Amino acid sequence: MLRTLDTFAGRVIALAAVLGTLGLLAEVVVILIDVIGRYFGSPLRGAQDVTQMAMVVLVFGGMALCDRQGGHIAVDLFERSFPNWLNKLTDIVAAVLGALVFGLIAWNMWKSASISQMLNLSTNIINLPKDWFQYYVVVCSVITAAGMTLRAVYLSLGGSVTRPEGYNS
Repeated sequence: MLRTLDTFAGRVIALAAVLGTLGLLAEVVVILIDVIGRYFGSPLRGAQDVTQMAMVVLVFGGMALCDRQGGHIAVDLFERSFPNWLNKLTDIVAAVLGALVFGLIAWNMWKSASISQMLNLSTNIINLPKDWFQYYVVVCSVITAAGMTLRAVYLSLGGSVTRPEGYNS
């Protein structure tokens, strides 16, 4: 069961990462066109709006993948002096707290997106609807929270922080 959930989570996380990658590519292309246009005296209209929204897509699209691969910053000053059970407990607590934080981000962004949708809020220059990007943050935050919850369950059932070879399919 856990392996099936992990496989499904891996695929959803990979999809979010692909969308984040597309956000990065869009941002690079827009900045490149804007810089070349500025050189010739004709900057790209709305470049700031697109780069701001692409940054949202980039950051939240890659968050779950970063967590899954253990890419977050970790300070392990006391890890060697703590017993193994305490290290495992702190890993579980960190995963649960991370899931809680991303759940709260999703909840607050959901409320914010509802307000943006009701008021038809958009970006300043080219009027990109803000609610689309806010709902994207909701989805990616839920994916990240689910991944962190899955990691907490995995660790609670006796798994190690570094997953065994072949566990991630």
